[in-house]
Amino acid sequence: MRENLSSSGMTTLAGRTIAALRSEHDNLAGIVSSLTAEQLTGPSGASEWTVADVLSHLGSGAEITLAGLRAALGEAEKPGADFNQGVWDRWNALSPQDQAAGWATSDAALVTALEAIPEERHDELKVDMGFLPEPIPLASFAAMRLSEVAQHSWDVRVGADPEAALEELSAQLLAEHLSGGIAFMLGFIGKPGVAREDTVLEINKTPYRVVIADQVRLTTEALPGTATFDGPLESVVRLAYGRLAPRYTPAGVEVTGTITLDELRTVFPGF
Repeated sequence: MRENLSSSGMTTLAGRTIAALRSEHDNLAGIVSSLTAEQLTGPSGASEWTVADVLSHLGSGAEITLAGLRAALGEAEKPGADFNQGVWDRWNALSPQDQAAGWATSDAALVTALEAIPEERHDELKVDMGFLPEPIPLASFAAMRLSEVAQHSWDVRVGADPEAALEELSAQLLAEHLSGGIAFMLGFIGKPGVAREDTVLEINKTPYRVVIADQVRLTTEALPGTATFDGPLESVVRLAYGRLAPRYTPAGVEVTGTITLDELRTVFPGF
């Protein structure tokens, strides 16, 4: 029987992130197995994708991510330049039902491979993402996958439940990673130029602040705030990924100070 990482004493950042990936997989698998054909081809939280499209994206991404991991572990050659496109083309040609079934198999294979990495290798192993200047630590590699999985799992769930939220563990870990090893992500997705002025947004009841200046970043530095976000941390994380539209914003979320929630939505348009 597979031992759950969260109960096995694994405390590295990589280990905690891998445990979150397992939780995301198991929870989403339970939901996907009960979806009807109509639900699979119905709308998701991603405006231009059906639920099956989201699962196809997650499944193909798992296959590509696993190939990069196996290369880093010395178990396979580094994928060639045309590898990703070939994977995407194959997944895009599948039926919605096969995309859903394929996601479950592909994602399980990736999570299982991550879980098999000995804890003593967590801090020394680096993985080439293919699009970054240099290989990144395993913790950041797993965080990049969690960044995709948490948001797209929400995309699937919100198709049936408009009040769906990110898993709490995933939200906490993504905040930790976005203020650390994958801070560059906010540089990619944030649009600071649309804000009227520089802002330090305090996230109420957390140590985090969103800084909007020449670039966007998340920090735990004790900077003087100019605005406050009053609401759950998961909503801030969804905001950063462009997934806090008015209809998906929990009751009671409020932004006060030098920026409004609508302005924040323009700073984080999503992708």
